[in-house]
Amino acid sequence: MAKKMLYGGDYNPEQWEESVWEEDMRMFHLAGIDCVTLNVFSWAALQPDEVTYHFERLDKIMDLVRRNHLKVVLATSTAAHPAWMAKKYPEVLRTEFNGMKRKFGSRHNSCPNSPVYQKYSRALAEKLAERYGKYDNIVAWHISNEYGGECYCENCEKAFRVWLKEKYGTIEEVNRAWNTSFWGHTFYDWDEIVAPNLQSEHFAENRTTFQGISLDYRRFNSDSMLNNYRAEYEAVKAVTPNIPVTTNLMGFYKPLDYQKWAKYLDFASWDNYPDTVDTNAAVAMRHDLIRGLKQGAPFVLMEQTPSVTNWHPYNLLKRPGVMRLLSYQAVAHGADAVMFFQMRRSIGACEKFHGAVIDHVGNENTRVFREISQLGHELEALGDLTLDSRTPSRAAIMVDWDNWWALEYSAGPSCELKYMDEILLYYTALYEKNVPADIISTEDDLSQYSVVIAPVLYMTKPGTDEKIRSFVREGGTFVTTFFSGIVDEHDLVITGGYPGKLRDILGIWVEETDALPSYMKNSFTWNGKTHEAGIICDIMHMETAQPLAVYDSDFYAGTPVLSANAYGKGHAYYVATRSDKDFYADFLQHILDEQKITPVYPPCEGVEITERDKDGKRFLFFLNHNDFPVSLPLETDGTSLLENRSCKAGTTLQLPPKGAAIYQC
Repeated sequence: MAKKMLYGGDYNPEQWEESVWEEDMRMFHLAGIDCVTLNVFSWAALQPDEVTYHFERLDKIMDLVRRNHLKVVLATSTAAHPAWMAKKYPEVLRTEFNGMKRKFGSRHNSCPNSPVYQKYSRALAEKLAERYGKYDNIVAWHISNEYGGECYCENCEKAFRVWLKEKYGTIEEVNRAWNTSFWGHTFYDWDEIVAPNLQSEHFAENRTTFQGISLDYRRFNSDSMLNNYRAEYEAVKAVTPNIPVTTNLMGFYKPLDYQKWAKYLDFASWDNYPDTVDTNAAVAMRHDLIRGLKQGAPFVLMEQTPSVTNWHPYNLLKRPGVMRLLSYQAVAHGADAVMFFQMRRSIGACEKFHGAVIDHVGNENTRVFREISQLGHELEALGDLTLDSRTPSRAAIMVDWDNWWALEYSAGPSCELKYMDEILLYYTALYEKNVPADIISTEDDLSQYSVVIAPVLYMTKPGTDEKIRSFVREGGTFVTTFFSGIVDEHDLVITGGYPGKLRDILGIWVEETDALPSYMKNSFTWNGKTHEAGIICDIMHMETAQPLAVYDSDFYAGTPVLSANAYGKGHAYYVATRSDKDFYADFLQHILDEQKITPVYPPCEGVEITERDKDGKRFLFFLNHNDFPVSLPLETDGTSLLENRSCKAGTTLQLPPKGAAIYQC
């Protein structure tokens, strides 16, 4: 049982002479670091040829960190294959979307369907488990690293056909699902099917002539990499069944269906590298996604930068306090560990200017190290108080990778329609009210929620409509938007009137969809205020629903833009356009009031306030993202944990700029 949050991150001693290692140990202890991730990119050093393995240097590293009482997240090193493999087996190399065959270089350059890669990656994972499985300080296995990318080589083309046979059974069913009667695309045999890329179906990365084919290749690519992960998972689990296994995810990473991957993770972990233009809500939403992958279970913040992110266009320093603030934001949304990349700054290649705990100067006399040490000592004092606590959420936002892929492959209605933009609009409105929201999949149980929001639910997968129907019938409030209920799981239009299988739940019929260029706007009035209508304007008719607002102009002026339908004990709302921030704030307040959902704490601009609960105790996290101090009155008696100070109701909580506080009550 963990006694505190693990604190540390990626350590690459193989990049340094052994004389540096002991100094690293001294500085780790100074900073309160108690866990390191090892062996992330060591395949070339561990296996110089097909049959030879050299573990001597890793043995020294493993023994060193154990002597220094450090926990280890042990990686399998399989994110970058060695040069000898590419030379001897060129089929292991990926082919790009444009058909270009790659040479050795970079990372994630291995074809996921290469039998050579599959053989040697699994073998390495197995040998690592056999050699180090008895080390009592290994807390987790870290399979590969940041899986990503795509491949369009002959290996993948052949594997795609096998995948299709397993999915559809017959070539006739493939033709039906892909609607190949269009443009004379009928397939007569499996080997006529080729990978959809710039050499075949695509005329741009996200523009394809056959959405069904490209959608299935997206699914296939995600499954292919998942199979790589699962092979290594099974290899280490066979030897060390009691050590949990994970791989580090990357937030809303489009190529891989993380909701499917999550079933095979013992715990979720991810790498948080917000861009300078990201809103605080956008970062929070990514944390909530990772928490939601395992139905609310705590996750691990596997990587973040202590200072700068070298691959951003501008290497903006994290201002004083920001590293600590973002670390506590992760904890506030469900993290039970805080980790960094990297421990010591590399001297060469593309990450030599990426932030690190130990900078190139090589000592503790830096601002970053002082901030790292402060946080380390705070986490030590915090102990296990918040570990395994959960976020109580009555609201949820439904996100689906298949829907994301299909929507953005669609030839219409608007090139400006982006799935995650619409998700973020609704999430931000809840975030700014201090109302926690779970990010859920179409497979998750809805019964624990009072409000479920599914923006642009373009694809209605089997069973999804019945799950929503039951949820609303039993008293839930469902919200969806324009361009929903349009297609089935094969991206084939559901005929009989939009929004297809959602029509009876919503009580509307959508006749036409108007996609407005950026220079055109409509408007409507809701709750006494005029709001913008843009990008998409669905023109709909009421069946059993009631109109709540109407368009102000154009030929569809006076037709409904917002509707509510009483269905069973609940209500279903349809928002037929994209609007402005004030609308989402007002509209969702109406929804929350209807279900009597109250905020964790009264909103204060620029201060994020969220909650985790455990054993009848509430932990309130106060995160001041402002550049000025904020004072907040405490509503109940409790303890300010980071200050170790008891407080009475009515006491003022003082938050400095970029300050954070945890209040137990």
